[in-house]
Amino acid sequence: MQNNQLNAQGSAGRGLTVRSLVIGAVGSAILTASSMYIALKMGALPWPIVFAALASVLTLRAFGSRNLHEANITHAAMSAGSMVAGGLAFTIPGLWMLGSGAQVSLPEVMCAALAGTVLGLVACAALQPYFICERKLPYPIGLSAAETLKATSDTGASNGRALFGGLGISAAWAVLRDVLGVLPARLLATAAIPNVAFGLYDSPMIAAVGFVVGVVPTGVWFLGALVGNFGIAWGLPALGVTDLATADAMRSSAGLGLMLGVGAGIIAVNLVPAAARALRGRGAEGKPDAGTADADGHRRLVTPLGAVALASAAVALVAATALGLGVLPSIALVLGAWFAVYLSGWLTGTTGINPMEIFGVMVLLLVQLLSHEATLETLFLASAVTAVACGIGGDVMNDLKAGDIIGTDPKEQFCGMCVGGIVGAVVASLLLMALYATYGPGAFGAHGDGTFVAAQASVVAAMAGGIPHVPAFVAGVVAGLVLACLRLPVMTLGLGVYLPFYISAGAAAGAVVRLVFDRAHKGRDEGETADAEARGQAVAAGVLGGESLVGVVVALVSFATMLAG
Repeated sequence: MQNNQLNAQGSAGRGLTVRSLVIGAVGSAILTASSMYIALKMGALPWPIVFAALASVLTLRAFGSRNLHEANITHAAMSAGSMVAGGLAFTIPGLWMLGSGAQVSLPEVMCAALAGTVLGLVACAALQPYFICERKLPYPIGLSAAETLKATSDTGASNGRALFGGLGISAAWAVLRDVLGVLPARLLATAAIPNVAFGLYDSPMIAAVGFVVGVVPTGVWFLGALVGNFGIAWGLPALGVTDLATADAMRSSAGLGLMLGVGAGIIAVNLVPAAARALRGRGAEGKPDAGTADADGHRRLVTPLGAVALASAAVALVAATALGLGVLPSIALVLGAWFAVYLSGWLTGTTGINPMEIFGVMVLLLVQLLSHEATLETLFLASAVTAVACGIGGDVMNDLKAGDIIGTDPKEQFCGMCVGGIVGAVVASLLLMALYATYGPGAFGAHGDGTFVAAQASVVAAMAGGIPHVPAFVAGVVAGLVLACLRLPVMTLGLGVYLPFYISAGAAAGAVVRLVFDRAHKGRDEGETADAEARGQAVAAGVLGGESLVGVVVALVSFATMLAG
């Protein structure tokens, strides 16, 4: 069997070690901080799993370990906190964008992050036998992580140089631009086009995002930027259809609507057919006994029903007390989050896409419907719980897929994920609130001072009552839903319409580099192409990490200086 052949490639020896947990926890703290900055700054968060896989192999090799299972557990712990950061970054800043004066405290944010983390972990433990062992969903990101682990076990030295070389160059570039002021923040910014923030973002990180995301998705992203900025924000006033302020409101509202509509369309187009097959009785294969491997060697996590019920009850209790929700909304939050994690696990497994902010919006609306007395603070906290649960859920299921391919014990791997997830929840909460205290609420949103765009949080803010232009928003929702149901690759279209043009142009520059890179290696034999791809991804991962980590350090130094003053 193919899976058994892959299992045979894993290194012998116990994977769960104190070393794997310590390195995983430290890596989780670093990747969580980096991911928070990327998510807020760029309005996107590439999966950090491949980066974590490569970093784990290289770090363990420095300690003399070539155990592939230990590297797998370490990488699972490292990446777990990143999507917790995404869940918070994609929801909580929306509260500050509304300008209502509403505020959340650090303990509340941390409770929401920990509640979402626990719920996501428990849900994934319960869903692993179905999604991975029975349904055998492909989980393309998890597959990529498994291949990276296997490849770097043989070629770790060259990929390591590529990774740290990219990290060093990116970090130095950020220091020259943000600390020393030698480099400009934006290139070609002199063109005066009304309503268009023209130019090219002088950021290796956003170029790396375009490289990692790929030519087609980034091309769609840039197409959205052209439509939103030159077609709506500048074009409509130039034709005399409306004034500049209204046109800009139409652009941002249409972008928000597109993101929401495409997310809903992706959910519908993937889950409705699956539900129909299940109703026709074609949705299940033979189910092996709990704790045993099936014919292909898949190993199942066994999750006691009591543990699931206890964890769910604990989250409901936290929601009802620490987050200020009533009993009924708290129960609805837990049930809605469970359903959202199921949808998130399915989408991640089939498409590699995890629109966690859309799931947060769904539960926000549900809580709002059940409790008319719910404050903005409680609505955003409920949304954050759900987004965090879905974020870590997608990451955990990808990691469990990688473990299933390599043959790592899922129970040992799950222990690493729990450590990394909890560390990530604490770090993400501390960093988000530190950034808020340092830069203030005006730093968040496309209409703020430009420090943090936080596009996904804008979607949540819009649904909570801040849509600038309702007709344009509705048109965007309908268009996004239709385009997604036609199975067109439009996930990034709304992002381009919404974001400032210079950011989208920076991502497009990275896509051009990717296009040249792919064409340069076209026609080579399969081994050479795979090695080149691994090195290219390693450089891009390093570039992403270098600039984002410098940004985090600069923010923390500013925060410490503010406290000292």
